[in-house]
Amino acid sequence: MKAPIIRSIANLDQLGRKLVRFGIVVVFLWIGGLKFFTYEADGIVPFVANSPFMSFFYENPGDYKSHMNKEGELIAANHQWHIENNTYGFSYGLGTFLVLMAVLVALYKVAPLPSLVASALIGIMTLGTLSFLITTPESWVPNLGDAQWGFPYLSGRGRLVIKDLVILGGTIITMSETARFYLDRQSEKLF
Repeated sequence: MKAPIIRSIANLDQLGRKLVRFGIVVVFLWIGGLKFFTYEADGIVPFVANSPFMSFFYENPGDYKSHMNKEGELIAANHQWHIENNTYGFSYGLGTFLVLMAVLVALYKVAPLPSLVASALIGIMTLGTLSFLITTPESWVPNLGDAQWGFPYLSGRGRLVIKDLVILGGTIITMSETARFYLDRQSEKLF
């Protein structure tokens, strides 16, 4: 009785690959689309401002703490600061990039080489995102009196970032699958 169930489970890898690709496409389309909205652009400011690889996109990255809005909050003076800081310009560019990567990952059977490159770029980007655990103080629970603060206590932002480990693994799967599809297509052309 157990063997047929285990055999069925053993054959789920193809479904898993499809779900990984679908998940990457949905997440990057959705998150990319959200980058065009103020609250999402405001939310990534601590990550970008503290990153040695991205802070140059902002005009005044060191001043962000006094201009933060809570999710859903709109303080006109803070909003104006974000306009002048290039918070929204950067976010729009990032959103466009994320949506493009999602579309290319989805189109792997139509455009395998661009899809493979998109998977690789997403993988590289997730490494950048994971670096926020080192560069962004807001990734860790602050010392506000409780005994649990700092490492290893991930804040909401830190918990958001650590999930990119799964996306990194997913990009290896989509890259590999796309490369295999491309190579199979090339060998079919030879015969």
